[in-house]
Amino acid sequence: MGVIDIGSEKRKLFWAAVLVMITKKLSNAGFGVNGNEDLEVLEERSDNHLAYSKVNRGVCELGEMEDDAWTTVQRKGNQFVVNDQPFYVNGFNTYWLMVFAADPSTRGKVSEVFQQASSVGLTVCRTWAFNDGQWRALQISPSVYDEEVFKALDFVVSEAKKYKIRLILSLTNNWEAYGGKAQYVKWGKAACLNLTSDDDFFSHPTLRIYYKAHVKACSFCFSIHFQLFNCLINKGNGQILTVLNRVNTLTNMTYKDDPTIFAWELMNEPRCVSDPSGDKLQAWIEEMAVYVKSIDPKHLLEIGLEGFYGPSTLNRVQFNPNTYAQHVGTDFIRNHQVLGVDFASVHIYADSWISQSISDAHIPFIKSWMQAHIDDADNFLGMPVVFAEFGVSTKDPGYNSSFRDTLISTVYMTLLDSTKKGGSGSGSLLWQLFPEGADNMDDGYAVILSKSPSTSNIVSLQSTRLTTFNSLCSWKCHWGCKKKHPLETFLYHDDL
Repeated sequence: MGVIDIGSEKRKLFWAAVLVMITKKLSNAGFGVNGNEDLEVLEERSDNHLAYSKVNRGVCELGEMEDDAWTTVQRKGNQFVVNDQPFYVNGFNTYWLMVFAADPSTRGKVSEVFQQASSVGLTVCRTWAFNDGQWRALQISPSVYDEEVFKALDFVVSEAKKYKIRLILSLTNNWEAYGGKAQYVKWGKAACLNLTSDDDFFSHPTLRIYYKAHVKACSFCFSIHFQLFNCLINKGNGQILTVLNRVNTLTNMTYKDDPTIFAWELMNEPRCVSDPSGDKLQAWIEEMAVYVKSIDPKHLLEIGLEGFYGPSTLNRVQFNPNTYAQHVGTDFIRNHQVLGVDFASVHIYADSWISQSISDAHIPFIKSWMQAHIDDADNFLGMPVVFAEFGVSTKDPGYNSSFRDTLISTVYMTLLDSTKKGGSGSGSLLWQLFPEGADNMDDGYAVILSKSPSTSNIVSLQSTRLTTFNSLCSWKCHWGCKKKHPLETFLYHDDL
């Protein structure tokens, strides 16, 4: 038996006491910790646990950012960082925020969903920064905007900051909902362009100009294609309005300078089924990624892909949910190697891709699907990967809330396995979080925390864990010591 270092043992006992005090603070702040998960040290159970906890208010001792330190999220290798400290993401989707904010009778729901998300420690929200040519359209026609709807988006951004939630803003849609590429093609046909498919959105030069103009007005493009634009002005006051250069009317901050924005997303779930080779979509991604970055080099950029493997990696297509996924024009690794893309996105819908009926096959698929993409991000891409949509529909045959909790826990624990190793698994965004009273927007995937205490507890626990991981660097940097800190020993369950 070796010689015992009394000083070392005292230090370990000291940090054990510190951890107990921190855990009590988290519990007093309302953190929900339950289940038989691996991180026992964080599982000081609280009999008085509240589903809605002031997570963001209760962890300032663990390195929460003060208002004056609300800075832009950056990428450092395969991890996100804020002020050079790690930033692992527990987040959510609520795509309709801008539309609700545009109507005074529903605007309060925007604040509600942010408040409830903040209460369980969610830190990132993904939502639409587009509504093309449809009801309550932001973009009425190419580069013609409704100022009132733009003010609604301003409100979404300002409310997100109030609740310390960052935004991933998607710039258009692959699907017809809220306009998307089909609407761009309709505009092109109205301008007498020869278009035969919605996939012409990716290849026709004029439609590419329309998209770029939505991102930022291009005077050169405007001069050559004047006849194809209705006018690059805002309806009503004559101001040129585009998303990245928009000055928020509530904060007086330009979007491209606002740290509240976590990242821009080129498109929600792009597919180009007319070109299974993937070349057409690849060329579009290459052009638009560089273009967006040329306007806004400060913020992160992602594509919005579902994660399907394509022709460039035939050895990986075995991980796809079905054979069709290989032929939709996307190519996970190739697409994410594009200059300007900062992190990878993956979606998870076993109930759409495997079988609509709840099945025992769903959970193993989710594990293998996630692990394959984490491995690729670690070994080939060298960038973070975010599972930007995941969930299960209450409309599925055989659905029950216990299965949903199992699915969510599976996603969270798979990510934690990567997080504990400092790997690329950097976060997930639940599809989708709702306040009460928004049932008309429910696609079956809505999670209403006040009606789902078990789910709320699981989400809160994940936030607790990630907040702790995010804070470790804060402690390490404070002491400037390269040795493993004793507190980490307890968090990671190393033997003493």
